[in-house]
Amino acid sequence: MQKLLIGLGIAILAIGLLWPWLGKLPLGRLPGDIVLERENFRFYFPFTTMLLVSGLLTLIFWLFRR
Repeated sequence: MQKLLIGLGIAILAIGLLWPWLGKLPLGRLPGDIVLERENFRFYFPFTTMLLVSGLLTLIFWLFRR
């Protein structure tokens, strides 16, 4: 449990430090992300972004288990 909390803290710290550069990545605006816009309504479903993030997290967790 201690290793998990320390690892989670380090990951949050790294994301916080890299946030200015991470905001410039095109995540959330990839082809395949669904955006429906009407007059008073906007629906956004980041399908491609979710697949990409899920694949990356799966790879990272798989590497840490080995």
